[in-house]
Amino acid sequence: MKKTLVLGASPNPARYSYTAVRRLKANGHEVIPLGIRQGEIDGIKILTGRPELKDIHTVSVYLNSTRQKEYYDYLLSIHPKRIIFNPGAENPELMQLAKKEGIEVLTACTLVLLSIGNF
Repeated sequence: MKKTLVLGASPNPARYSYTAVRRLKANGHEVIPLGIRQGEIDGIKILTGRPELKDIHTVSVYLNSTRQKEYYDYLLSIHPKRIIFNPGAENPELMQLAKKEGIEVLTACTLVLLSIGNF
């Protein structure tokens, strides 16, 4: 299973990031929600700020490109194996930075990847 950081996690059940956290957990992945506001998703506390994390396989991004800027250094410093840019989160600048660091970059939907068994 892939330890996954969901960037842009929201305690609002209407948000795709909320659904992604729940589906990742249901599929047996260790999931770490990181958001702008504190809260909880399916019993998992939403972290804020820049928590020290290790062994992150995947970052699933749900923030728009403008809001991502403040996380560039943080995301690169945790050295994930891949970053998934969900619809609306596409960011050519961060994609290039990640590729230079040897991080796999996907423009895809985490929910679709999970539903087709391709996560």
